[in-house]
Amino acid sequence: MQKLAKREEQIMQAVWTLEKAVIKDIIQELPEPKPHYNSVATMVKILEEKGFLAHDTIGNIYQYYPAISKEEYQKHAMKDIVSQYFDNSYPRMLAFFAKEEKITEDELNDIITIIKSNKK
Repeated sequence: MQKLAKREEQIMQAVWTLEKAVIKDIIQELPEPKPHYNSVATMVKILEEKGFLAHDTIGNIYQYYPAISKEEYQKHAMKDIVSQYFDNSYPRMLAFFAKEEKITEDELNDIITIIKSNKK
């Protein structure tokens, strides 16, 4: 699975939120400044070629939907981050966020609870 560029990811976030969308709907979900219709249409076509989106044809209109779930992409993206920046070590990643004070003690305890419940 390829990594998405910033605008591609914004488009995918919009489609994951909307579940099914035409280009006009996608544009409404994107942050300001809104890109031109043709720019979004081109990026949507690219995302379809990459296998991230698919479409249904309704009359002469394409309605797009995700071909890959948000969870699938999150899993792939996190594996890349852990691999590239933390030597494939989730403990190192958690230690980094704890050291940077991005995770509170309560959040770490919640993570421990989740890990313990998944081992049962």
